[in-house]
Amino acid sequence: MEQTSTDTAPAGMSTRTRRAALIAAIFLMATSAIGPGFITQTATFTTKLGAAFAFAILASILIDFVVQLNIWRIVTLTKMRASDIANAAIPGTGYVLAVLVIIGGLFFNIGNIGGAGLGLNALLGVDPKIGGAISALIAIGIFTSHRAGVAIDRLIVVAGIAMILLTLYVAIVSQPPVGDAIFQTFLPSTIDFATITTIVGGTVGGYITYSGAHRLLDKGTVGIENLGAVNRAALTGIAVTGLMRYVLFLAILGVVASGVVIDVSGKGANPAAQAFQAAAGDVGYRIFGAVLWFAAITSVIGAAYTSVSFITVFKQDINERARNIATVIFIAVSLFFYVIITTPPAQMLVFVGGLNGLILPIGLSIFIYAAWARADLMGGYRYPRWLLVLGALTCALTWYMGYKSIGPIFALLTATA
Repeated sequence: MEQTSTDTAPAGMSTRTRRAALIAAIFLMATSAIGPGFITQTATFTTKLGAAFAFAILASILIDFVVQLNIWRIVTLTKMRASDIANAAIPGTGYVLAVLVIIGGLFFNIGNIGGAGLGLNALLGVDPKIGGAISALIAIGIFTSHRAGVAIDRLIVVAGIAMILLTLYVAIVSQPPVGDAIFQTFLPSTIDFATITTIVGGTVGGYITYSGAHRLLDKGTVGIENLGAVNRAALTGIAVTGLMRYVLFLAILGVVASGVVIDVSGKGANPAAQAFQAAAGDVGYRIFGAVLWFAAITSVIGAAYTSVSFITVFKQDINERARNIATVIFIAVSLFFYVIITTPPAQMLVFVGGLNGLILPIGLSIFIYAAWARADLMGGYRYPRWLLVLGALTCALTWYMGYKSIGPIFALLTATA
């Protein structure tokens, strides 16, 4: 039987402080998932699959549910970072996981900065390269602030709410075929494994899997006494992400269903921008710019913060100031590669989502093994068998989807080269 937990704050932490930590973790996970890649992938695949893409969204939400509940629970109980858990469970795997997450986070951040540049271009007419540089410098400024933690938490909450409200407006204006979307959510006319793998990777793959859990760890919201609240926070984060994806899907579906042709394969194509503009004219295009920029800047922060949190596996005694400096360097390196790489940002964002989807089963496999074989890491806590079984089945599914999707995902990168 699963052990129960109380919702009382641990010693030294007020209920208000713990609530703030949970909200920060929810929105860090959600805004990391609701990045420019998320927006570009949704627009691309809605154009490709139409209402049948709703099933892929449902599948991604169900996979997210199992992944996040397991990851957040294990990090909370062990009071350890993901890479340290991996090393404790299977010696050496923590280093492998850290390298994969950091590399995936770097690639994702290059795309995030590109998305920020595209967002400012649509919103203010700024050159995308200059817009990307400005956005990266804003993120660097946040991490060099004396109150970086507070600034991060406030920005991601405000940005997450703004994205949902702005996209909801466009979804209403575009008048999508809601009935068909609901029907094909459960009985799709087409099932595409590469699509599901890519959007799972863009929602919960790579660094995104660990962002909220590591934020809780840094805030001290760990231990059995916080388990109930952490579980609810994980579910809320998934719900926020799922809501945003479905609202965005409906906004673009309304445009596609009306007969508007959206270019998803041309060099420099920006399918989401085309859809928003078709739905609401120039206002829609400006809204797209705002949504994309909010999504991008929060994802730049989330990718950098979480990727750098894995560096501690190589140097255990690194302090917060040193981590902030490393985060600034990480963003600066991402900006450098963004400036010199010629691959269209929209194409890179779709590819990187697929790459993170391939990283996902590796980390999940290690965590499921830890839950099954290393109860000692969790203070003797008896892990729920139902969650362990769901985790194992989801792990097998992500491996299968990754295997089936390797070719199509890498083809995405070269399709418009």
